[in-house]
Amino acid sequence: MRPTPFSTQIQSWYDKNKRDLPWRNTNDPYKIWLSEIILQQTRVVQGLPYYQKFIDSFPTVSDLANAQEQEVLVLWQGLGYYSRARNLHAAAKMVLSEFDGVFPTDYQNLKKLKGVGDYTASAVSSFCAQEPQAVLDGNVFRVLARYFNIDLAINSTPGQKYFKQLALDLLDKDQPGKHNQAIMEFGALQCTPKSPDCNNCPLNTSCLAIKHGKTDQLPVKHKAKPARMRFFNYLVKLDPDNNTQIQKREGPGIWQNLYEFPLWESDAAIDTHEVETYLNTHVTDKFVNLSRFNDKPKIHKLSHQHLYATFWILEIEKPITDPIAWQDLDKYPMPVLLTDFIKAFKI
Repeated sequence: MRPTPFSTQIQSWYDKNKRDLPWRNTNDPYKIWLSEIILQQTRVVQGLPYYQKFIDSFPTVSDLANAQEQEVLVLWQGLGYYSRARNLHAAAKMVLSEFDGVFPTDYQNLKKLKGVGDYTASAVSSFCAQEPQAVLDGNVFRVLARYFNIDLAINSTPGQKYFKQLALDLLDKDQPGKHNQAIMEFGALQCTPKSPDCNNCPLNTSCLAIKHGKTDQLPVKHKAKPARMRFFNYLVKLDPDNNTQIQKREGPGIWQNLYEFPLWESDAAIDTHEVETYLNTHVTDKFVNLSRFNDKPKIHKLSHQHLYATFWILEIEKPITDPIAWQDLDKYPMPVLLTDFIKAFKI
């Protein structure tokens, strides 16, 4: 079956413009899967050094599976969406236990791995096994919505179904891997979210969004609910030996299994007097001084919530129970909000 003119043009553009990326120079499904997990909700320029760190530390899926979760989370630190890292580790263990250490390359078995959905399974199976599976990521949605002038919301059930079928109809069944790489790269470099270079686009004579002047209106996406506001007060203890205290976040919710300073979540921003009242009631360590590190709360935006974080420095009179030396904090995986504070705070 001959590829569609759309696919032919996209692949021709790809041959001339594709970036030289390490996961494009291998057929190893482990490395390709790793790159896809890292690049979910992460730009290539940010994800590339993380990919290299993971490959250096865990060259094979067995190395990753046999690592401690804390090692994996420390390497992931700064990428956000930490459930991806936990799922990454769990999936590697599944490859060992359920696939005898051989990384699957077919769509159905890839879907069995923790954290692997339709997109990742389609990408890995088409790249490694040339299965005719069409990928749908943000770049692909954008290219298709603009080229075909589709105003269905990409985050709606009807929209998802429509775009999936369209992507399958356009797929080059003889070269599905190259086709998928090409359309994703086209969206990343040419048909960009803002200010796409339509004048120099090879599809500009047939793109319906250009024809109808709707490039900046597509794709359509339903608005998300307003972000929840939360107020985090971190109690940073320091004893005479420059030891501190941290705790592991347990249970579901943000930053599961990461470490943090003792936390008091208040209903609103608070002042020093309110912190002193809280400490006198809830903290047994006797402190000789309390100071506020940041005058205004540090705003940390997550996908569905905005955190307003204040760091309170407690100078403790006696040695802390279960102390952690300040210089050893980098051994523990922490959210970037806390690692930025640690870098800024000078003992």
